[in-house]
Amino acid sequence: GVRDVMFLYEENRCSMTYMYEYPEYLKIKLPKKTARRYPAYELYLYGEGNYAEENKNLLLTGIPVLFLPGNAGSYKQVRSLGSIALRKAEDVDFKYHFNFFSVNFNEELVALYGGSLQRQTKFVHECIKVILKLYKDREFAPSSVAIVGHSMGGLVARALLTLKNFKPELINLLITQATPHVAPVMPLDKYLTDFYTAVNNHWILKAQDLRNLTTLSVAGGFRDYQVRSGLAFLPRLSQHDSALSVVSSAVPRAWASTDHLSIVWCKELILATIRAFFDLIDENTRQITEDPKKRMSVLNHHFVRHPAKMFEENPEAYTHLTGAFNWITVKGSKWTYSVYNDSDGKYFSFPLASHRKSYSHVYCENSMLDTSSWIYGCMSTNSSMCLEAADLSWRAELLPTTKVVMLKLLDYPSLSHIVIQVPPAVGNKYTLGCEFFKEDSRTVQLPVTHLFSFGFSSSKILLNSTGLLYNVQLQHFNQIYQAFKIYIDSHCQSLKERKPSVYRLHIPWSYEDSITVAKVPSLAEISAKLHIAQPHSDSSLPELNIYSSPDCQYEVILKTSLLQVLGQIVRFHAGAFPVYIVSNILLTYGGQLNTLRSTGQCSDFSLELVRTAKPYKVEPLISIVVFLQGFNWFREIWESLSLPEVDAAVLSSQDAWFPLVSLILFLFGTGIAYWSGVFFSTSLRLFSSLWLTLIRPTELQKEKLITPSRLCGMISLALVSWTTCGAFAVLIIYLQYLFKVLKGTYTVKAQSSVDSIPEATQSPSNSKTLAEAVNSLKMHITVLNLFTWIVLLNLPSLIYWLKNLRYNVRLDPDPCRSTAIILVCILEILMNSSTSEVKSSKLLKIAAKVPLPLSVAMLAFGRMHLYRVPHFVTFSLLLHVLCCFV
Repeated sequence: GVRDVMFLYEENRCSMTYMYEYPEYLKIKLPKKTARRYPAYELYLYGEGNYAEENKNLLLTGIPVLFLPGNAGSYKQVRSLGSIALRKAEDVDFKYHFNFFSVNFNEELVALYGGSLQRQTKFVHECIKVILKLYKDREFAPSSVAIVGHSMGGLVARALLTLKNFKPELINLLITQATPHVAPVMPLDKYLTDFYTAVNNHWILKAQDLRNLTTLSVAGGFRDYQVRSGLAFLPRLSQHDSALSVVSSAVPRAWASTDHLSIVWCKELILATIRAFFDLIDENTRQITEDPKKRMSVLNHHFVRHPAKMFEENPEAYTHLTGAFNWITVKGSKWTYSVYNDSDGKYFSFPLASHRKSYSHVYCENSMLDTSSWIYGCMSTNSSMCLEAADLSWRAELLPTTKVVMLKLLDYPSLSHIVIQVPPAVGNKYTLGCEFFKEDSRTVQLPVTHLFSFGFSSSKILLNSTGLLYNVQLQHFNQIYQAFKIYIDSHCQSLKERKPSVYRLHIPWSYEDSITVAKVPSLAEISAKLHIAQPHSDSSLPELNIYSSPDCQYEVILKTSLLQVLGQIVRFHAGAFPVYIVSNILLTYGGQLNTLRSTGQCSDFSLELVRTAKPYKVEPLISIVVFLQGFNWFREIWESLSLPEVDAAVLSSQDAWFPLVSLILFLFGTGIAYWSGVFFSTSLRLFSSLWLTLIRPTELQKEKLITPSRLCGMISLALVSWTTCGAFAVLIIYLQYLFKVLKGTYTVKAQSSVDSIPEATQSPSNSKTLAEAVNSLKMHITVLNLFTWIVLLNLPSLIYWLKNLRYNVRLDPDPCRSTAIILVCILEILMNSSTSEVKSSKLLKIAAKVPLPLSVAMLAFGRMHLYRVPHFVTFSLLLHVLCCFV
């Protein structure tokens, strides 16, 4: 499953963007107060060559666009947008041009540490004010800024609207690239999840206030394994008419999936964005149009359905068909025509009266990919010619090798003819085709194979193509855990050269289509899986559109792909892996305490894991709670107890949860916990062996739990946690503990080799001390195993702190400060404890029983809130420490 997500995706079909002149970044001077408040952040203006020179005095006359980089992103990522916009402005002789600004967020890790998101949002607000001030007193001064946000930059842009003193009219257009809008990829701290909740709630509750803001979210598709595309779809409840979410594989003229970084420089996607920017300009104000309807129609034109025409706001309803062209009447229901070096133009006229009774639709295609009109509708009774006609080219759709149009005859009752224009073509070679058909004859239904068929069975359908288009409807394909391989095998009767076939997987409830172009004859393979499950209110079926060649046979074979099903589980739930791993280790830890209580011996970690970590101990209870939460009375009781919502219930409401996923994740967690335990123990043995060759071992001796020096160490580490960074103190105590366990391992190893002499010479107390030391060591290794995951979960805030150390010694806000102080105190005592003190404790029974309910609680409330995991572990360790005293 991991391999499928990380490596098995389509090749990169994006072209690189290049600068024609050397890129320059002009630093914009910020007000002193802003610069002092945000010392790590900066604002830049992008430029190249002469354009950069002209802008050095900041006498700007263009349209401002602000680029916001994402997690660990650079302000220099603006160059692809800036450079292509500059080339496009040169094409129109700088009648219009854009000024691209970019914010330097010091490459902060905001996807992993949410403490600085609010700071970034406030800084962007200051930047917008500074940018608009630069245009003051200009002839066409802007009153708003367009924003392009990559990754977390898009979320920061959306968060601007949550600021109290922010005026919504300051931004009228927001384009986000691979931004996780729905939820954080890794919810590692409370600040991150709270920030998401605040932003998404504001956008849902204040949807009416956001009518003037047009938002486009572009997701990267399956190549982007960092942010799955489902997260990049804007919350469904918010603004139906002014928000648009698309996957890059469905964007016309791009038709390519992008990875998380290439979405910033993918030439095809950047070209679509810049073309949209130029089409959004209002000729009167020389700025981006204030009309939300026009903004949406431009974005739909470039990102959803491209009619192979240049954008026009109000295209002419009727056109005069002039020119000394030959008029040819076509009476058949099928027609194809090849153009090669035609010196005179032609009009092909198709009378509709004879076809209306027998057929429901007309479909036409044209492989000449220019932007001129080519298909018209006539209302004249004269069949030989028609002077005024409706331009039907706006109903067309652009595909990689052809432009196609499909019309339902009932929708056009007033049309008497359809006319296709073939202009003189010198040196050009292209083909046209039209056919009339009944919808039922071209639509076939194919039920998808069951999830548990594991690819052994398949669904097949044979299409004896006599036409140009077939729709294969995929029945029962609506869940994210379904994944299929579709094979399309094409055979043709004659071996003449044919244009390639186009296969489109069309998902009607979201813009996530994918297009495959294949030679004919050939065997094409298509992966079919979803980014978003079908909404409950939607009953439409996904379709495989086959734009076929006549006189060819197409066989469609569909199989469940087990690898890709596992890939979908990893794609949607990889963020929850740490919870399942820690849950397994915690169950093992409880099992070891239980064994210690009943037998007086501490069992080995690997053996105890196999014996104790069972999914049936934790899963049924969570499933019961999720089921009961479907009832109002239970929900009311749950809320009255002030309990947080169960994460599985939230995931179910987002259609991202399915029955066996928790079991699979639990077993996966068991596997990782087992092998990480084996690796950990082996590493300890290896290092202790090295140590043994270098240093003489000390005698095994019992140590006091608390000494004045340890108390000082405890207080100093608590101070480090309070004054600098909690994660830093946690790392220090972890290394100290690791050193202690390493020392214990090599002392036990040395003692064992000494005690391997004949039994007669051994003293009973010596072997008892050794057995006690071995028991303690096993317990310490499990605690250290648990603690390793706490350190890993706190690592992002430590990296963030180290990176920003030159600006501030104290991490503020710190997500793990209070937890760190408690952990320092617990582990300072725990690392010197032995199992002999714990064995005789009155609290051992409770301490051994508690890890099970804690594991259940961890899986119930920690999947979407990873920062809660250390709290459960800390509580368990606190009981262990109390066992040493009580």
